[in-house]
Amino acid sequence: MYKHLQIAGLTPLSTVDYPHLLASVIYTQGCPLRCGYCHNPHLIPAKKTLEELSWESVMDFLKQRVGFLQGVVFSGGEPTLQGDLPHAVCEVRRLGFKLGLHTSGVYPKKLIHLMPYLDWVGLDVKALPEHYDRVCGRRGQAYRVDESLSILQSSGCAYEVRITAHPLDCDEEMLRRLIERVSRLGVQVCVIQVARGGQTLNRAYSQIKSPFDMNLLYQIVDELKVNFQSLSIREG
Repeated sequence: MYKHLQIAGLTPLSTVDYPHLLASVIYTQGCPLRCGYCHNPHLIPAKKTLEELSWESVMDFLKQRVGFLQGVVFSGGEPTLQGDLPHAVCEVRRLGFKLGLHTSGVYPKKLIHLMPYLDWVGLDVKALPEHYDRVCGRRGQAYRVDESLSILQSSGCAYEVRITAHPLDCDEEMLRRLIERVSRLGVQVCVIQVARGGQTLNRAYSQIKSPFDMNLLYQIVDELKVNFQSLSIREG
């Protein structure tokens, strides 16, 4: 139906991708970043090698879940790469679902056009500005993410900042500094996601069996949570 919309997958039911709601997750194809810890490397190429889901089949599924599901989340990949995403979001919203978005924030001009239709956004903040290019494998992204954060804060839309912690990208002190930075920027809800093992874009990232001293991570959260409405750790 939509020429510029590639659907790579669908999770029928999730309790973790949209806070406090039962949601379905729609995965889009393509991402401009190359984060070593990425656990969905098959979603990075702009074109899917296997047959993609049709938008019509996704809508047929969602129509059958009206009254059961509460929300729908567009994830990826990077959903804002999709030129027809605003049309798809509007179509899902007409079914009565709450709309969520997972984004790296690297396309703020596209994000701003989506804001009137979104109820919640999960924004990935991947590193301190001076380390951003190394962590995400692309130059000049940090200022774009800061711009996306400003857009979210001005919109009044509910959002959380997600920080993925992996020892090949940062140690505990760098993580502490990053948490303190997002607090200074006015973020009230922040989740520390401990990077998964298993499948990763860079195999070196999957070979770390025990990434962090979890007791120390929880200690950092306990120390800094006073600066947030919610500061938590999401494992696995």
